[in-house]
Amino acid sequence: MAEHSKFPKAKKHGKADVRYWEVKLFHDGYTREGKRVVSPDWSVRIQHAGRREAFALGTPNKAAGAAKAKSIFQTLKGAGWEEALLRYKPESVRPRILHVTVGDLLREVERVAGIRPKTMSDYSKALRKIVADVFNIDGGREKFNPHTGGRQKWIEKIDAVRLADLTPEKVQAWKLRFLKRADADPVSQRRARISVNSLLRQAKSLLSKNVMRFLPLKLPEPLPFTGVAFEARQSMRYHSVVDVEKLIGEAQLELAGGDGDKPDQFKVLLLSLCAGLRRNEIDKLEWTAFDFHKHLIRIQETEFFRPKTEESSGDVEIDSEVSSLLEEFRKQSPGRFVVQSDRQLTMNATYSAYRCEKVFDGLIAWLRTKGVNAQKPLHELRKEFGSTIANEHGIFAASRALRHSDIAITTQHYADKKLRTTTGFGKMLRSHPQ
Repeated sequence: MAEHSKFPKAKKHGKADVRYWEVKLFHDGYTREGKRVVSPDWSVRIQHAGRREAFALGTPNKAAGAAKAKSIFQTLKGAGWEEALLRYKPESVRPRILHVTVGDLLREVERVAGIRPKTMSDYSKALRKIVADVFNIDGGREKFNPHTGGRQKWIEKIDAVRLADLTPEKVQAWKLRFLKRADADPVSQRRARISVNSLLRQAKSLLSKNVMRFLPLKLPEPLPFTGVAFEARQSMRYHSVVDVEKLIGEAQLELAGGDGDKPDQFKVLLLSLCAGLRRNEIDKLEWTAFDFHKHLIRIQETEFFRPKTEESSGDVEIDSEVSSLLEEFRKQSPGRFVVQSDRQLTMNATYSAYRCEKVFDGLIAWLRTKGVNAQKPLHELRKEFGSTIANEHGIFAASRALRHSDIAITTQHYADKKLRTTTGFGKMLRSHPQ
């Protein structure tokens, strides 16, 4: 048997003991004009809750430094990182804004959250819409004119509202008024519920946990949307009303060989209906995205285009006939973009900026003459694409083809069945029972 050591094991000190911190101290330094300069004061690195920070202890005395390191750790455990940084490393924390206004919130979220400009714009519009309605801030017709300063004055009035004044009770009352203003018919009521849910969801995103953790703001309690429930989810299921064969036939006759923008309108129809591309994808689609040999379109980030989500990137298979037809158009198109336009691209726009707006508007007007009367006729073509894929190849194939981030989205929107599903037992019945 091995003999026991004659010397007892050194006692380990816990973090509540100053002696634990004495061995953790170090002298920090920096480089000036190529020379290393070491501070005479002690520093310490502390790790807690998955985060690690260095603290300058401001003393050359080791015992005093260890005592301060212990105090910092105890503050971390008791009050968390925010309080510890404010108390012991205030230069690293931006001063918290008190009496936060709507404008303060929007500016800080934009600064720290890393939200895409267009998405941030949508969220801001939703919050401002709610605030303007709650506090009856009516900018009149001038709020729609960005050139006279009326819109900016209207926004400034909204942004000056204190967030603490936007209480959950006021938001709930706004929601009920919004729903009551809609017409009594079921279609109008359904649209109102969808709209109010959309506004609430976007505005609440500005105060999500992932955003709030980075905000140097003293936010009111409770937050404006605390306890304000969404309306019951409305069915978004697509029900086909498009005679695709007739629509394609008429498009070939009236658009494909026409003059002006008509050939480009035909391309947009093909890309929406036969490939399920979104408007922004079509708007900035380049000929280099096509593999005519494999009959597919590759949706990926380019100089001018950023996919809606990571899942939006991918290959879209198209019929060989569609591929051949677009390849013929390619031979006749001098530019890099599939749909031609003289309009310049606006990079990182905070609004829906389309270089092919004129072409889209022309096709929408044509679609309405053919009975496609949905609110968004172009998106109706994408829905028709998704519904057909789901019906013929299954919901998973449709989700891949539509490049959705979640199959639940596909199920909610594009799972309409066109084929009848019955047992066939009816064949066993007599034609005319005696």
